[in-house]
Amino acid sequence: MIRFYLVLAFLGFLLPYGAFTPWLLANGLDVVLLVSDALANPISVFAWLDVLVSAVALLGFIAVDGHRYQVRFRYLAVLGTLSIGVSFGLPLYLYLKERQAAQANSQKVG
Repeated sequence: MIRFYLVLAFLGFLLPYGAFTPWLLANGLDVVLLVSDALANPISVFAWLDVLVSAVALLGFIAVDGHRYQVRFRYLAVLGTLSIGVSFGLPLYLYLKERQAAQANSQKVG
């Protein structure tokens, strides 16, 4: 599962930014146009609200679960969620948690 989460984190970065980069190159960092385009119709508002609720839920999960299991570097998943998105932050957090668990298990065995 560790590699699976790492691949998903990579795709969670690459795919959204692969779609965003052409818009950014064409329009520059025009925040007003970005918000206007992002909220252009009811279906895009639906998608953004879905992502917003998912991001808030993920940040809460990382805070509680990360504290409970003392997941090191969990702040990277928080920063990744806030700067890139849920598609990056969630698999990154799961990768960090699984990697830490695997390291703990290997220390118990060895």
